[in-house]
Amino acid sequence: MNLEIYHTGPFQVNTYVLKDPVSKEAVLIDVGGSFEVLKSALDKDGYKIKFILNTHGHFDHVLGEAEVQKNYPEIPIYMHKDDISHFSRLKEEMAYFGCKSDAEPLKLNEFIDENSSLNIGSNAIKIFHTPGHSKGSLSYYADGMLFSGDALFRRDIGRTDFYDGDYDTLINSIKTKLLTLPEDTQVYPGHGAKTTIREEKLYNTYLK
Repeated sequence: MNLEIYHTGPFQVNTYVLKDPVSKEAVLIDVGGSFEVLKSALDKDGYKIKFILNTHGHFDHVLGEAEVQKNYPEIPIYMHKDDISHFSRLKEEMAYFGCKSDAEPLKLNEFIDENSSLNIGSNAIKIFHTPGHSKGSLSYYADGMLFSGDALFRRDIGRTDFYDGDYDTLINSIKTKLLTLPEDTQVYPGHGAKTTIREEKLYNTYLK
């Protein structure tokens, strides 16, 4: 698979575009904004968006999906049911961070969990429930790449001071789910630079 990375929205979320050149399917992860730009580039190259995945429901990771629901209702948007409360609290969460928006609360009834079966072309996408940053945080693993959202960063971890966050839960999620992956796994977080599972085992002081 091919991977493209865009920085979208007010907090420069890493929006990932997975592309399978054989099936010409594309999957988007965490659309924080600029959806029309992403779609235009994919259309130009002959790709069809199969679905959109959310690592969690915080506003900076989902703002671009308002356009999708309004203009492209045929594109499925997936997340864990335990994060749906963030969609209804969209404006409140933005105000907390000093952001103003006319965006309406997002509505979603497409839920996934660790038992869900997803693929792009012939490539399976494995789903990990990794709560702690938020109650319904998910991480996705495909073709040697891990998309960890705001659970695991390069030599860092996600915040746990939100209303449904919990530090001990997050550490447990990372240690029991993500650190069990092959050490050469490329880790692509929700913000900032990529890392590897090996690097996090060696240098992430939160995980000692």
